[in-house]
Amino acid sequence: MSDDNQTLPYPDAAAEHETLVIPGQDASEPVEVAARPKRRRWPWVLLIVVVVLGLLVVAAEFIARAVLPGVVRSLVVDELDLPADQQLDVEADGLLLPQLIGGTLDSLHLSTDSVTLEGITGAADITATGVPLRGGDLGGASGTIRIDQTQFTALLADTDLPVDAVAFDAPNATVSGTIPVLGIDIPVSLTVTPGAVEGDLELTPVELSVGGLVIDAGQVGSTLGSLGETLTRTQQICIADQLPAGLTLTGLEIVGSEAVIDIDVNGAIVTDEALLEKGVCPTS
Repeated sequence: MSDDNQTLPYPDAAAEHETLVIPGQDASEPVEVAARPKRRRWPWVLLIVVVVLGLLVVAAEFIARAVLPGVVRSLVVDELDLPADQQLDVEADGLLLPQLIGGTLDSLHLSTDSVTLEGITGAADITATGVPLRGGDLGGASGTIRIDQTQFTALLADTDLPVDAVAFDAPNATVSGTIPVLGIDIPVSLTVTPGAVEGDLELTPVELSVGGLVIDAGQVGSTLGSLGETLTRTQQICIADQLPAGLTLTGLEIVGSEAVIDIDVNGAIVTDEALLEKGVCPTS
């Protein structure tokens, strides 16, 4: 091989080498290398903690919403002595965690397609407010009970009306039965508009048919006597003895094939067992 491209030997590490001097700087002064600034990690740690806490709150909210309906349902079933398999939907409004910590639920909605209370069966939708979690009365409650023609007939069973059956034709209801005239049972049908006043069921007559013939209201008295007058005057019927004492009738109307009963619920019904018993109608 040719020696024209000879490899130079590596410098001796022990030997002294010429020090490069930066222009304008004393060669005797060491060159300071600027240290890299350390990144602050605490904002990231704080962000992670906040995210984790947020996830825990969300998880706790989901758990509360999953557990609360079952707890409320069990309490209602026990208090009202309902069947163990009673269908009952429970829904609370708003964020639950603050309410659970505070010990009071702002609003609780209960609904069922069929429930029997004191012999009356129907669908119910009740909204309670100010529900205490550590005992005590409700802040308030109201709702509706929807019953069919058969159950409405049962409500009128103890009245002076000739009630064998009831047919709905919104907004009216037609009560059918028989009345004795000279020893003969005559079929009678009375069409009324139901309502509520002072906690009683109110029936306002619209039309009266006797033996298939429509009779003018002014002639009923002379034709049927006192019975005719009873049939053609607006009647107030107390049904308190057919409902729990803690429920008060505030409205009633015929909607489609159902009678929709508006009720107000005494907030003490959760602490006073007497309010779960049948109410009492005043004696005349």
